[in-house]
Amino acid sequence: MSVLAPPMFGSKVPRAWKAPLMVEVQARLPLFDDLPSDTIGHLTAAGFGRGFLTATLRARLRKAGIRDFGHLAQSSPDAIVGIRKFGPARAALVRALLLEEIARLLPGERDLHASEATETRRLARLRAMPVERLSLPDAVVSALGLVGASCAEAAGRSRADINGPGLLWVSEVDRLVATLAGLLGADTPILRPMIEIEAEAGATEAERRAAQLADRDREWDAAAPAAPGRRKR
Repeated sequence: MSVLAPPMFGSKVPRAWKAPLMVEVQARLPLFDDLPSDTIGHLTAAGFGRGFLTATLRARLRKAGIRDFGHLAQSSPDAIVGIRKFGPARAALVRALLLEEIARLLPGERDLHASEATETRRLARLRAMPVERLSLPDAVVSALGLVGASCAEAAGRSRADINGPGLLWVSEVDRLVATLAGLLGADTPILRPMIEIEAEAGATEAERRAAQLADRDREWDAAAPAAPGRRKR
């Protein structure tokens, strides 16, 4: 990473750049962490429930490949905001509605899965990781006051802190955000409930069995004697 990037702005800095990098990091992470697999299974079985958003918005979610509550709970705010007619406010609404559904399935765990508690857990995990995990140049680490610090403290810095003085290029801060998100499992694939996996496996087995029977029928037809008056091909 370069430390020779020029200052990006004079005295005027975009408002979004004043927010901690953790805001961007969280936007790349699932809406909910640490959900039990059986809870994801229940959310999946519920589809989109009754009265969830509008039919048009549900259709847009399905078109984007998000097929049910289980999938939605494991999707990131960025993925949701990227869907037409969905913005940050609607993504926040989706999380609130899902939290109600999760609280119904897991009584007493509403506070555990609230957005503030989720962020606190994520920061605690980053706090256990030294800033060296981010592979930042020593000069940048020093300039940001992060010598001997943790990844959580790096996530607490803003783009204004980094890009404003020209410590890194914008694309390099993008990679920094991606690295922080990756440390928190941003690349973890969407979990599929066991019932769905078993159903797919059953369908695959049925297709395999059908193919075997078709092959056997063709072999029997080939081995069968020709009917009187007909030549065997």
